[in-house]
Amino acid sequence: MSILERLKHYIENKQLFAKENKVLLAVSGGKDSMLMARLFHDMEQSCIIAHCNFQLRGQESDKDEELVRQYASELGFPVFVKRFETETFATINKVSIQMAARELRYDWFEELRSNQHCDVIAIAQHANDHLETMLLNLTRSTGIQGLTGIQPRRGKLIRPLLFLNSEEIAKEVAKLNVPYRDDQSNFSTKYARNKIRLEIIPKFKEIQPDFESILEQNIQHFNESHQFIKKQVDAIRKSLFLEDKGTVKINVDSIKPYIEDHYLLFELFKPYQFQRNVLEDLSSVIDNPMGQVFESDTHKLLLDRSYLILQEKGKSEFTEIKIDNINIVVNLGSKSFSMNEEKNEELNSDKFSAKVDFDKLVFPLVLRPWKIGDSFKPLGMEGSKKISDFFIQHKLNRFEKDAVPILVNANDEVIWIVGMRLDNRYKVTENTKKVLTLVYK
Repeated sequence: MSILERLKHYIENKQLFAKENKVLLAVSGGKDSMLMARLFHDMEQSCIIAHCNFQLRGQESDKDEELVRQYASELGFPVFVKRFETETFATINKVSIQMAARELRYDWFEELRSNQHCDVIAIAQHANDHLETMLLNLTRSTGIQGLTGIQPRRGKLIRPLLFLNSEEIAKEVAKLNVPYRDDQSNFSTKYARNKIRLEIIPKFKEIQPDFESILEQNIQHFNESHQFIKKQVDAIRKSLFLEDKGTVKINVDSIKPYIEDHYLLFELFKPYQFQRNVLEDLSSVIDNPMGQVFESDTHKLLLDRSYLILQEKGKSEFTEIKIDNINIVVNLGSKSFSMNEEKNEELNSDKFSAKVDFDKLVFPLVLRPWKIGDSFKPLGMEGSKKISDFFIQHKLNRFEKDAVPILVNANDEVIWIVGMRLDNRYKVTENTKKVLTLVYK
């Protein structure tokens, strides 16, 4: 079977894309990506070519760009080139040149894919890259998933050449007379991946000549093990993690049987990016829930009474907002706050609106989260009440408390616990001349 036929079979078997899809080909100018471009041309696939010039190798980088532009023209593919100030980006963001180049190219690929209406982004990594990635991950804390190497598809990224090794690619490039340029940095052992390819793998092959094929078999075993574990963990997570009004609630008693198994706990919370040490802290206080909050890069986890409550960061958070006049509409995530002036006629209001005496307001008003020490005089009561006690009375958890806007007058008096209770001092009376309706919807 020819390389082209094998490629078609691999694409179909791994369900990488459909014939009618448009593909963005990431082409560097090296053997692998230039061959990929030729094969996609021979398949008569709708494609565009994207080339990154990281401006790290002077004229060599420019020659890569020139070759890619020329070959794209020969193949009849539209070509897009982006020049990056890679070293400056790396310095500003305090990352390595390799990490800077990775972040820059993948961000641009996704932007270009969207703008050009492409369905997927094709990266020309091959079987040897697959093995090197697995060995490189042994030096990192990636767990069993890291031992599965490179996946054929992850989101919009596809890797259609994973079925080929470097020797097969070299032979096909020579056979088809595909032009390419070698990046000399690929032969420098100062980079970890190159060191693995040029020094580590040859040492293993001295011990076991079939090392690469055996490693590929092991990666397949790791993949199968990972999929089995994932299936079991997903089933447990589905039974424990219950969606509830935009958050996830987990019954504390239900998760306790798993709390001492730190590996399983880590896998359960992996989609929410919690680190092991954070989850270990959680397990140490699970029997003493006192409103503790644990954080990952993307989520917050509240240990509240009988439940663990998961919430995406920033979902219900807002900062202090000044309101200078009654014509302002304030957007608060999925809700909005507005004010309407009207005559003193209908005094009825519902949970999400309140009528106040306009003349008692002093602008600018402030819409903000509650603060410790806040108090107000609840409608219908003469005395004052701490807002924290009011929240406790209504059994709000910490996330819910933080999501409730408080409308405050310029004299620092609370006007309205928005959507919950009006302050008695601002109610409409028989002496009210002008009514202002507050709306939260």
